[in-house]
Amino acid sequence: MLGILAVLGYRQWQGPVIGAYRLSAMTLVQNVVATGRVVSSSRAQVGSEITGVVMERRVEEGQRVAVGDVLLTLRADEFEARRREAQSELDQLRRARWPQAQARLRQAQAQLVQARREADRRKVLLASRAIPREVKEQADNALATALADEQQAQLEAARLSPDGTEEALLRERLAAAEAALSKTVLRAGFNGTVLVKAVEAGDLVQPGQVLFELARDSGVEVLVPLDERNLGVLALGQLAVCIADAYPTESFHAKVKRIAPSIDPMRGTVDVRLAIDSPPPYLRDDLTVTVNISTGRRENAIAVPNDGLFEQRNNAAVVFAVRNGVVERVPVELGLKGLVMTEVTSGLRDGDRVLNRNDVKAGTRVRLTELALPLARPEIGTNP
Repeated sequence: MLGILAVLGYRQWQGPVIGAYRLSAMTLVQNVVATGRVVSSSRAQVGSEITGVVMERRVEEGQRVAVGDVLLTLRADEFEARRREAQSELDQLRRARWPQAQARLRQAQAQLVQARREADRRKVLLASRAIPREVKEQADNALATALADEQQAQLEAARLSPDGTEEALLRERLAAAEAALSKTVLRAGFNGTVLVKAVEAGDLVQPGQVLFELARDSGVEVLVPLDERNLGVLALGQLAVCIADAYPTESFHAKVKRIAPSIDPMRGTVDVRLAIDSPPPYLRDDLTVTVNISTGRRENAIAVPNDGLFEQRNNAAVVFAVRNGVVERVPVELGLKGLVMTEVTSGLRDGDRVLNRNDVKAGTRVRLTELALPLARPEIGTNP
């Protein structure tokens, strides 16, 4: 009887039986898991510079195009008429108006020579008193008129010459008409793929209206809108593993290429772009992708299940450790934080046991049973 009482007293002295986690050094990986989509590195929205009616659309969504390929044509009757009119005026200048101006100049020069000769002759006659002064004055007036006609003919010939202002003006008018005509044919400005078509034959289109969206052949990347709470652990160059929802058995690698400088105030997210090392052939724009970004890794880390951390403030917390059978309240410093496990950088050591409850007073003797560590889920955040 005394033996039984002694055993019971010893058990009572040892304290109640409580479950505890046994800590050991491990490799702790911190990840951010989110859903994103595949996007082209560069996209362009294509529209018409002029107002017109679509005569023909020549491309479909998903079709590849090269530089110069025709996307659509607009009705060009009015623009063709303007071009023909400008060409006709330029041809008329070169074939008729310019030769006529040259002929008028030669005629004016000949008349000037004749008028000068006549004025000189009458000057001699006046000196010998063979003619009255009035006749001499008439010759002088005729010379002045011929000189003015010759100067006017020179100016007109210069204006209509091949290097003159008139031809330059007509050439510019023709170039403008041809440029306007060329805008009735919408062409691809780069090699790429048609993502969106928003026009059909017969539609009236206007400047500023988006008719096509093209993806350049400059590669693809992954766009991930991450919860802004993850911003503190993100950095350029971090590696990621991506799995397309349509190909769940396949994965590819990427790394953080750019982090947006601003937060979307409506969603509370920050856009992160991932560069793909070797894009698999099945990737296409807007394909949904699950992304696992590795934001931190510790070798030989002491990690505590999150339900064993209490009174957390920033990177500090309290754990209830059991040492030599006695509960101790231990302040700790935290490192990598996960949804299930968090690194403890000071306050604990390999082999320590910690409780998952804080209702046992420090100094209490307890007996322990080992709790299984929670299933490792090291990601720190999940976005829908």
